[in-house]
Amino acid sequence: MTETLFGSLKVERLHGERFTTIRQTKDAVLDWLLWYNQLRMHSTLNYLSPAEFESRGKNTDAQAAA
Repeated sequence: MTETLFGSLKVERLHGERFTTIRQTKDAVLDWLLWYNQLRMHSTLNYLSPAEFESRGKNTDAQAAA
């Protein structure tokens, strides 16, 4: 999974990019990671973002416990 994540990072965000400072590089990577984890739809999660998938799972667990 880690290889897939870093492969996507390189292809989708860093390929061909030139940053002038380390801070710009870190900011770009962090922005991409936040997008990847909170907004990007994943086919393995039934086309939900990881945040949405997790939220729905917690709601389902709470309902099952009630």
